[in-house]
Amino acid sequence: MNAESRRVTQSVPSRLAVPAGVLAAVAAAFAYVGTVDPNEPGHYPVCPLLRYTGLYCPGCGGLRSAHAFVHGDVLAALHANALATLGYLGFAALWTVWVVHAVRGRPLRIDPRPGLVWSLGALLLVFTAVRNLPFGGWLHP
Repeated sequence: MNAESRRVTQSVPSRLAVPAGVLAAVAAAFAYVGTVDPNEPGHYPVCPLLRYTGLYCPGCGGLRSAHAFVHGDVLAALHANALATLGYLGFAALWTVWVVHAVRGRPLRIDPRPGLVWSLGALLLVFTAVRNLPFGGWLHP
């Protein structure tokens, strides 16, 4: 039996097992961060780049952003780490497309073009640079 015929014969619940598992893992992580406040010292390790250089990495403020997001404070989440907050929404959209494909019995193929990958990398670099410049203080966590 080839892969195409196996996909067709699988039941919808079995096709949804992996997306459901990923959602459960992400929900558990967000539940933990929502419960254990990263704004209180001692719960999470400090970013090594920030500790030793004083520079904010692109992930700095990500846990505070997730905590605020879980509690429904989108503005605080954006202030803590705007890129991470957009990433949460991007993940939700991608996960929804994945589920729709799984229900229809089609595999989700993610094949980004090089231009998109380079653009996302450039966005990450610009975000990191701007948040560490004097005029980028509004991007500090």
